[in-house]
Amino acid sequence: MTDDTPLRPDVSSPDTGSRPLGTRFGFLLTSSSLSNLADGVLKVGLPLAALAHTDSPTLVAGVTIALSLPWLLLALPAGALADRVDRRAAMLGANVARAALLSLLAVLLSVDAGSIWVLYAVAFCVGAAETVHDTAAQSILPQVVPRDRLSRANGRLHAVELTANQFAGPPLGGLLVALGAVAAFAAPAALWLAAVGALLLVRGRFRVGRATRTSLRADITEGLRFLWRHRLLRTFAVLVGSSNLATSATFAILVLFAVGPGSPMGLSEPGYGLLLTSTAAGSLLGALTADRVEGVLGRAWALRLSVLGFGVLLGVPALSANPLVIGAGFVVGGVSIAVWNVITVSLRQRVTPDPLLGRVNSAYRLMAWGTMPLGAALGGVLAELLGLRAVFALMALVALAPLAVLARVDEAALSGAGGEAVNG
Repeated sequence: MTDDTPLRPDVSSPDTGSRPLGTRFGFLLTSSSLSNLADGVLKVGLPLAALAHTDSPTLVAGVTIALSLPWLLLALPAGALADRVDRRAAMLGANVARAALLSLLAVLLSVDAGSIWVLYAVAFCVGAAETVHDTAAQSILPQVVPRDRLSRANGRLHAVELTANQFAGPPLGGLLVALGAVAAFAAPAALWLAAVGALLLVRGRFRVGRATRTSLRADITEGLRFLWRHRLLRTFAVLVGSSNLATSATFAILVLFAVGPGSPMGLSEPGYGLLLTSTAAGSLLGALTADRVEGVLGRAWALRLSVLGFGVLLGVPALSANPLVIGAGFVVGGVSIAVWNVITVSLRQRVTPDPLLGRVNSAYRLMAWGTMPLGAALGGVLAELLGLRAVFALMALVALAPLAVLARVDEAALSGAGGEAVNG
């Protein structure tokens, strides 16, 4: 496969791994870890809180739909915003908004005013703030570290983010839900406020210079046009969209497969949180070694093997309800996700001009992440019709489908273009 868009050459010298990433990156890393710890607590807290109101797979999956729907509806405006305003200011505002929303939810639950519909509303609003924060966060990195160090910086960020989001956050979320729903939502609110404090220490201006003033519609169109004309970026966006549809369908109903004495796995709430940390353990390993995997295997083979890992991650519950077997499959999947993330995100940051990066990131995520609410809805419906195990088996096949495309992508085609993370 060849790319039909001229690429800006990467003329920077290779990163030897010995040059420091800087103080500003350190504070950005701290803020990201706190923010992602809050995400990890919320990821477990919301569906477990939903179980207190319903046992319907469709209604439980609705929480995931509400949380991810803003990526389908608001990704493009969020990208245009990231290219118009100071990107750090956008991240600060989004975290303050998320803290306020979770504080409000904790208050409502403390006076028994909660319901499944309140959970949906808060999840949607938190998801909307997330689109702004994550788009700006991915776009600010080339302004913080030199481009030749992006792979190493992304590896460190991804390692810390996944450790917080998937390793520490889920068991903490399960423990907090066991203590009470109010604690489960007050804690991430406090973490997001702490992330604001760390981000305030990232000194500098992060507004991209603009030669002319243009309309929001024109800005969005320019970002879409760049992505669509870039064949490899476009291809990766479609591939990740299918993988994220499968992942969202699977994890939207995983809690029903895993939690409770009547479930196939029979785990407690804290046990469910611990199960999810197996993915994080693999992701941490993958993030810390992704640059070396890329160097040894080459980008093409590293990405192909990552897709195989996605299939293992989603398909293993179809074959076994043993927590150790499923946990091992989740470790393999976590490694695969991290390797994919570090390689493809770094590539896209290198080849996209800074003034366009927010819009290209958001256009990419619209294609890649916009399938997530559709996947969550699909998972709930299929579970109602076919049963939980059928969802895992079918979605594993969907996750493996990109291998047919990646088999035709050679190393030369990947030398200057990139893609996006799965779940990342």
